[in-house]
Amino acid sequence: MNCHLTPELETSDRHMLDLSIGIMAYNEEEGIGRLLDALLKQKLVHANLKEIIVVASGCTDRTEAVVRDFIKQDPRIHLIVQTRRKGKASAVNRFLAVASGHICILESADTVPEPGAINRLTAPFVLPEVGMTGGRPIPINSVNTFMGYAGHLLWSLHHAVSLTNPKLGELVAFRNVVREIPEDTAVDEASIEAILTKTGYKLCYVPEAVVRNKGPETVRDFLRQRRRIAAGHAYLFRKHGYRVSTSRLTGILKMAIRYQSWCMKHILWTLGTACLELTARVLGTIDVYARKHAPAIWDISLSTKSWN
Repeated sequence: MNCHLTPELETSDRHMLDLSIGIMAYNEEEGIGRLLDALLKQKLVHANLKEIIVVASGCTDRTEAVVRDFIKQDPRIHLIVQTRRKGKASAVNRFLAVASGHICILESADTVPEPGAINRLTAPFVLPEVGMTGGRPIPINSVNTFMGYAGHLLWSLHHAVSLTNPKLGELVAFRNVVREIPEDTAVDEASIEAILTKTGYKLCYVPEAVVRNKGPETVRDFLRQRRRIAAGHAYLFRKHGYRVSTSRLTGILKMAIRYQSWCMKHILWTLGTACLELTARVLGTIDVYARKHAPAIWDISLSTKSWN
């Protein structure tokens, strides 16, 4: 379900929605303050920011200290500390157990929403059939490097696919009807997709709700990140029978060809990105089907954390 925002949808009369925003953080001292500041500055028309809940899982840096400084400024911010790192899904479940808003929002700790993103993200919930919405991630990386181009290419294809068959991630909102997700999942947003679609709700992609992220800057980090995601999607399909829309390679390849720039450098970079993505998907599939490994806790791709 594509939810391009119309003036009617954005200004429709509806009850004020209370929002619970969850941020799962592991050693995010560099970006957590930037994210909290951006969230507090969001202007909401038909929603009320009830609470921001940060679940700090096994942090060994200043993440908790930064959050506590923000708590002194705004009592709507709350901190839950997991002394041992148990994985993002475990942290999400801690958030779901205490979230009291009508709508739950999950935002990756290393992203920043653009102004107005949260308001746009929550507008489609005026439609009773909508169970979950997702924004449009756009990397901050330069497109003039191979790794930057690769990140932009993948998210552009994600956008193109989601316009007709939503795949939601990085910044998502959903009705507060999900009690918990499997703690062995590495793809929390996709697991929530599976739960809500199984109960009859529709997914809604909101491309006007833009969230900025940072793509990997090294091949190693790219493969580490994409392999973990591929393994998570394969495990979700194997265990629960749910396949995300971006998992179909033939559709992705058709999109890549359709939007391909015919500059020779971009052709070569596209082929390079395709090789890396295919390698990551093969390795992720092997992890699940041969090694019987579900990566609920994973190594961090450090180059995605620095925005300097």
